[in-house]
Amino acid sequence: MIRAVIFDWGGTLTPWHDIDLVAQWQAYVDVYRPEDTELAQRLMAAETRLWRDQQATNGEAGTGSLDHIWASAGVDTDSPLHLEAMATYLRAWDPHTVADPLAHPTLAALRDRGLMIGVLSNTMWPRDHHQRVFDRDQLLPLIDAAVYSSEIPVAKPHLDAFRSVLDLLEVRPSEAVFVGDRPWDDIHGAQQVGMRAIWIPHSRLGDQAVDVDVSPDAVAATLADTVSIVDAWMVADSLDGSWVQRGEVSN
Repeated sequence: MIRAVIFDWGGTLTPWHDIDLVAQWQAYVDVYRPEDTELAQRLMAAETRLWRDQQATNGEAGTGSLDHIWASAGVDTDSPLHLEAMATYLRAWDPHTVADPLAHPTLAALRDRGLMIGVLSNTMWPRDHHQRVFDRDQLLPLIDAAVYSSEIPVAKPHLDAFRSVLDLLEVRPSEAVFVGDRPWDDIHGAQQVGMRAIWIPHSRLGDQAVDVDVSPDAVAATLADTVSIVDAWMVADSLDGSWVQRGEVSN
């Protein structure tokens, strides 16, 4: 029986955007220390190292947080300009974080079916920023639980990342569906913990892609297709009594 649907954030609830990371970091530098012509590059390099470590360890290393990036790049977080610069940096992402127009009706339709909604995101950003983004897009009231890798030791596809949001929702893996755009982080990770996984194959991952042999349980052409896929699974589960999964890992 399905009780919850858990979504990835970037590339899933928000459309994929190709981003110039150095330009994004320059928004921080322009406030914090505009005379340092190399700081944006150092910040981008520190961020890239964290993402690569996360990939190389199958999520065991985690993504870290912005604090790890500041420390690696030699930023003085006690500087009176730091908080203003960080706010400017995060605001610079606003055009790239707008929710898919189908996100609200999709989450609302699933909630109307009595299902809980979760979010599990690999991110270095703080919770309060994600909440601001979700509130801006009127999604926050529809989300029952959210877990961000910036707050936990591991990241997707590590099993403990998925367990963390399952525990908050108080559901077993067999009672939850995961929806994501990344075959390795999202689909492989969710299936390894015992969840069904829906792939939305719209993101241009490029060098972020990890080569993995994985077959999603379903493919959604749009975010809204999640609803009909879950509906079909719920009907099938009610007819045969339960979903026979590939092997649920103890939660």
